[in-house]
Amino acid sequence: MKKILLLITILTTQIGMAQEDALVFFEPKDPTVVSQALANPISILTQDALDRKQLHGTPIDERDVPLNETYKAEVNNSTGITVLAKSKWMNAVYVRGSQTNINNLLNLEFVTSVEFADKDLNFNKPVGNVTDKFEVENQQQRVVYNYGDAENQTEMLSVDYLHENDFTGEGMVVAFMDNGYPGVMTNPAYENLRNEGRLLGGYDFVERTASYEGTGNHGANTLSDAAAFLDGQFVGTAPDASYYLYVTEDGNSETPLEEALWVEALERADSLGVDVVNTSLGYQDFDNSNYDHTYQDLDGQTTIGARGANHAFDKGMLLVTSAGNDGFGFTYVGTPGDSPGMLTIGAVDSNGNYASFSSIGPTVDGRVKPDVMAQGEFAAIVDRFGDVTFSNGTSFSSPIMAGSVASFWQVRPQTPNSEIMQIIRESASMYNNPSDEMGYGIPNFENAYNALMQLSIEDEMLENNFAIYPNPVTTDVNISFPKQFSDATFTIYNVLGEQVKRAIVSKNNNKVDVSHLSAGVYIATIQSQNKKTSFKLIKK
Repeated sequence: MKKILLLITILTTQIGMAQEDALVFFEPKDPTVVSQALANPISILTQDALDRKQLHGTPIDERDVPLNETYKAEVNNSTGITVLAKSKWMNAVYVRGSQTNINNLLNLEFVTSVEFADKDLNFNKPVGNVTDKFEVENQQQRVVYNYGDAENQTEMLSVDYLHENDFTGEGMVVAFMDNGYPGVMTNPAYENLRNEGRLLGGYDFVERTASYEGTGNHGANTLSDAAAFLDGQFVGTAPDASYYLYVTEDGNSETPLEEALWVEALERADSLGVDVVNTSLGYQDFDNSNYDHTYQDLDGQTTIGARGANHAFDKGMLLVTSAGNDGFGFTYVGTPGDSPGMLTIGAVDSNGNYASFSSIGPTVDGRVKPDVMAQGEFAAIVDRFGDVTFSNGTSFSSPIMAGSVASFWQVRPQTPNSEIMQIIRESASMYNNPSDEMGYGIPNFENAYNALMQLSIEDEMLENNFAIYPNPVTTDVNISFPKQFSDATFTIYNVLGEQVKRAIVSKNNNKVDVSHLSAGVYIATIQSQNKKTSFKLIKK
């Protein structure tokens, strides 16, 4: 009996000492600290970040206020606990320790909850198998390149039209999140990037070092599809943009910590004024199968990655990510590609046909994913040594698209990220008939450019002219004021020229009730000072 009891004790001790990963959430940030920070936002954000938020009307709120470092230190000093990442947006730290020690953190008065990466400790879930997510992409085929070979993936999206119109990403800031960027400081493909001061720096969030060499060359390969320039051989889709390079992927392991580090890098990018983020990474299965994400988890709201992406979208950045290479395995788009705030990119071949390895949709809640497609099968890249080669994977369709997005957003940078994403979707080949494999299809950036210019013209007209809406109208008609006027006289005439309605309107009182009018056609006039505008008004 004593031996049995001893064995049970040993097993219990071993289980209690097993290392687990978890998010630890803190109580709301101190109102006084928040108030002081928001009153002086330059104390928590760079001027570039403030300028971008002002341009897009993005609010600065409590999420931008840094995490309480005293709380973080106290957690890190707790018995058996190591803090590996932090998130000001989620007001949480990512920790590693035994289940017992992590649960003991709930005894700290400022800790509100704990969320284990092993979902069995939170709720029940099935177990999956671990696969190498870079397996397809590591099968490179080396060839001698010329400009024509690099042309297909650009012309497929009509990004060459943007370049011909001098929209090459200049003035836009792009951040890459990946596993490493070896050779970037010597690679001839990035000579212009270095010499022109557009390589803005980076950070290794895995090793906590300013070096961004990382643990692999996947990042160097993906970066080339947006940033590389080799005269006569290869041109990326945003060759004149500026870039930050972040290492968030640990090549030696696959854990949810990488998602937490990715969110931390997003927060850094936002604070520095980054516009576009490329993530050629996706997460679904891990070294510890207890941490795996199920299809039910991929609802755009549950995983660490999806939650971080949603915050980043709210903060005004435009995030582009690869759908994943699970077409033969898990099948569905992984996280953070399931986030509604993500522009998720699947892969096609050189002819624009679905690449069989590309992960598909829909999300568990029925949303279209991937959003759009770009070439990912036999895609052109520049390797770490400056040689042009081919490679396969949605990891390359994503930066091809991210660079395209940066060049496109340059056309009208004041346009909010949500509108840019929607215009890109609407320009795609299958927008009216999306599929699980292709999403909305292959975008056409010439069409997107024309749509954006039309939007710009309409906005300019609204800034300088009166407008009425809705039209046709049922009950209330609204008057839109140009920026130089604050009040006006609104008059409605019937087809006989008889006045049937007259009202004084202003920017703050711009609604007129027309419910009493009979159905038919009327003439409405708006007059303010010396400006008079007439409209045909249809009453239903």
